[in-house]
Amino acid sequence: MKTSKNKMIKVIPLVAAIALAGSAVSLTLLSAGATMQEDPVQVAPNSAPRYFPMPSTGGEALPFSEAVQLGNTLYVSGQVGILPGTLTLAPGGFAAEAPRAMENMKAILERHGSSLEHVVKCTVFLAEIKDWPAFNAVYRKYFQTHLPARSALGANGLSFGARVEIECIAFVPPAK
Repeated sequence: MKTSKNKMIKVIPLVAAIALAGSAVSLTLLSAGATMQEDPVQVAPNSAPRYFPMPSTGGEALPFSEAVQLGNTLYVSGQVGILPGTLTLAPGGFAAEAPRAMENMKAILERHGSSLEHVVKCTVFLAEIKDWPAFNAVYRKYFQTHLPARSALGANGLSFGARVEIECIAFVPPAK
């Protein structure tokens, strides 16, 4: 870019890293050339054991992390009602899958230093929107007093033929 006096203006690129911390949003701008102590976006520790070989893809692992952490914010991938350590849905349809999906999400949160009490947002996908009242009954057992922001929608097919999938965003408190 030239000024009116034909002098070159050096534009310093900026990298913006946004971190959500509970209900607060902080924006950190780093000028070019600055170094960061660590990568702010990390696959949350202990994610690797959650990869499963997919027979339909020639044994490839599922192409996502169970959780990713940015600062003190944990993003948990969608959880369906599969039995721990398997790709098998809990038998019994929606009534069995919904609490299993919640338990799977709870276990991931706890593995990564968070908990249901620190969840700030949930997104719920239902194979049939008519299951919304039944899911609310299950959901209320896990979120009795602390109610995160939430969206729920009907979906045209979920992975593994599941009836419900839930993902969340949670705060990870500093280690004591």
